[in-house]
Amino acid sequence: MVPEAPARSNTERARKAPVPPPTFHPSLWGGFFLTYQPPTAPQRACMEGKAEVLREEVRKMVNSTQELPKLLDLIMTLQRLGLDIYYENEINELLHRVYKSDYNKENLHLVSLRFYLLRANGYDVSADVFLRFKGDEGKFMFDNTRSILSLYNAAYLRTHGEQVLDEAIIFTTRHLEGVLQQSSPLANEISLALEAPLFRRARIVEMRSYIHIYDNGATKNEAILEFAKLNFNLLQLLYCEELNNITLWWKELHEESKLGFSRDRIVEMYFWMNGACYEPQYYNSRIILTKMTAFMTVLDDIFDTYGTTEESMRLAKAINRWDESATELLPSYIKGFYLYLLNTFHSFENELGLGKSHHVHYLKEALKRLVQAYTEELKWRDGNYVPKTLEEHLRVSARSSGGFTLASTSLFVGVGGIATTNTFKWILNYPQLFKTFDMFVRFSNDIVSSQREQTGDHYASTIQCYMEEHGVMVQDAREKIKDLVEDSWKDMVRHCIAPTEQQQPLAVPRTVVNFARTVNNMYKRGDAFTSSHEIKEMITLLYVEPIA
Repeated sequence: MVPEAPARSNTERARKAPVPPPTFHPSLWGGFFLTYQPPTAPQRACMEGKAEVLREEVRKMVNSTQELPKLLDLIMTLQRLGLDIYYENEINELLHRVYKSDYNKENLHLVSLRFYLLRANGYDVSADVFLRFKGDEGKFMFDNTRSILSLYNAAYLRTHGEQVLDEAIIFTTRHLEGVLQQSSPLANEISLALEAPLFRRARIVEMRSYIHIYDNGATKNEAILEFAKLNFNLLQLLYCEELNNITLWWKELHEESKLGFSRDRIVEMYFWMNGACYEPQYYNSRIILTKMTAFMTVLDDIFDTYGTTEESMRLAKAINRWDESATELLPSYIKGFYLYLLNTFHSFENELGLGKSHHVHYLKEALKRLVQAYTEELKWRDGNYVPKTLEEHLRVSARSSGGFTLASTSLFVGVGGIATTNTFKWILNYPQLFKTFDMFVRFSNDIVSSQREQTGDHYASTIQCYMEEHGVMVQDAREKIKDLVEDSWKDMVRHCIAPTEQQQPLAVPRTVVNFARTVNNMYKRGDAFTSSHEIKEMITLLYVEPIA
């Protein structure tokens, strides 16, 4: 999942030392979060008491709202503000009622909102409801810009073969771009939508953005708004405590393993994982996922940049053995890191507790499989081998993306309440859902990283492979890879609204989609992990500045 570093040449890789200096910009945060506390910290107890009162006040609204348009607006508002986690049972019951109830099929906004909420929450509703709004030449009939914006967001919950939704995206995109050229009260929402449709936004980022939009809306409810602000500020306090924990761990990792070469991006790693699971109860999951991402980053840098081929292969053997005695295989500069890796995984057992400590076995297996993919890519690069087809490329490069490693880890440590051995074994069998996600990550990464990576000694990306296979220019290949990204989204949506293999829980595809949202967030303007100035402002808004 982490982007690859610029690689040194094969001649440099043959040398044993010295290790070259990093080519990445230094950390933007350093030890800032070791001591930082938001200014709201002294009011925490008061804020918690106030939030509890407002939570129950909003619950009364949820239980008393009967009119369908108001009900749909309320559910959408709570989800976008991140408050739906406190009313899961009530909202599930209401959505079931919405699914069974009759409604005004002539109101485009209502139809779009209903379609969006039901599909986003696992209901298989037909896209044919939009056919009645189609006019001549593929145009859609609408009353106002709000309706078009709702249709735009709904259409991105498309699956394969839904032509009416494909056409809706083309039409609404063109219309909304035109609206932005004029003065519109929906300008902020439209800009956000054109950058990333609602279904593809990381929940924590959407929460922070939408509180401001809701606050400036004409139909805001003061109790909901105040609860949303308090909830965000309380979550910010929790996240800063976690950042303190994880920054201290990162500092110790570098000191004890004497790493002086890896990318210093621990705050960005936490931000990435926070986007995938923002709910307060997933404290352990965020910490473990961030540590896993950190290990993946260091391993990626060793295999891709700083280790010789022989050193990297020895490290792969050591990880496969997973035993302290395997340090005998390793060069001195990797031994400390390897021992810290083993010790951290042992600490995971304590963090998960007696009932879940055995889940760590699955984390190890996921990491071993990632390292195996890294070794196969080394062979490609050292042999200057370009796979003959994109399909051959993806058999290795999709797995090396790290998507499966992180999405599966989140489920193994408890995100979504998944805790059955059968589900874990099914995940390790690498079902189609996870293959799709890995391809999505690989394509998304290559679109923004390919040109930079090919300036060094690096195996061919999916873009270069497609160019070779089909004899096309780079821009044509990039457009094709973008189309494949859209196909991946369609596949992931299909898994959310139809039973997955072996009737696995809906929480599995939902978790994968949450990770896809974070990938979209990190790569939408470029490679924001490698060039993390891109996300500094958002990190500041999430963890440094409370909402007044």
